[in-house]
Amino acid sequence: MQLNLNKPICFFDLETTGINISKDRVVEISILKVYPDGKEESKTWRVNPEMPIPAEVTLIHGISDADVADKPTFKELSKEIYNMIKDSDLGGFNSNRFDIPLLAEEMLRAEVDFDMKNRQSVDVQTIFHKMEQRTLSAAYKFYCDKNLDDAHSAEADTKATYEVLKAQLSKYDSLENDTKFLAEFSSRKKFADFAGFLIFNKKGEECFSFGKHKGKRVVDVMEQEPGYFGWLLNADFPLYTKKVLTAIKLRRFNNKLD
Repeated sequence: MQLNLNKPICFFDLETTGINISKDRVVEISILKVYPDGKEESKTWRVNPEMPIPAEVTLIHGISDADVADKPTFKELSKEIYNMIKDSDLGGFNSNRFDIPLLAEEMLRAEVDFDMKNRQSVDVQTIFHKMEQRTLSAAYKFYCDKNLDDAHSAEADTKATYEVLKAQLSKYDSLENDTKFLAEFSSRKKFADFAGFLIFNKKGEECFSFGKHKGKRVVDVMEQEPGYFGWLLNADFPLYTKKVLTAIKLRRFNNKLD
């Protein structure tokens, strides 16, 4: 089956130094770009994370400090990676909760202004969990009847994710072969940021999802407790969360001028 696409979609997978979105770094990224005409383009990069890779993490993905010692940093690769994905929707396995947030942090750290405003994101794991409740290896076996022998290799995981999505579309009549539908179906709560610190209320207004101001509108907290905004910007929150907060503050300021 060929995906019904209005624009390219980039399936991607990250291997990293850990699972902390704010602090951990990419050590490998693989991208499979699928065009509306079915053409495919793929590229994989090893990345020097500029920090040690914990031994227990190396045991999972097989990438050691020595493997990336002479590789370029993410900042050095950032423009090439961005140029590959800039016109595309994004797809992955657990990508909405991990790969996209961590990619955004790396991009912003490299001073590349990355956001998701004009993109859809299709999380194949969410579709899988809603339909079958399994892992990627089990999904690959279940949908494609193949063994994922090279699991935790970014390239293998990326290709498997793409194949699983096509098999899901063939298996479930309720799934539409449409990127927007798949993005909405594979999303969970609507977050204003990637990490889930800011959520939308029923009116589409940004609210805090944590702490003493949980459930309150961000604009109200900024009005009533201006110092809280400064604390957030200096605290250990993801760069993308801080970017969204700054945008809300600027929007509020501009609205007052109107």
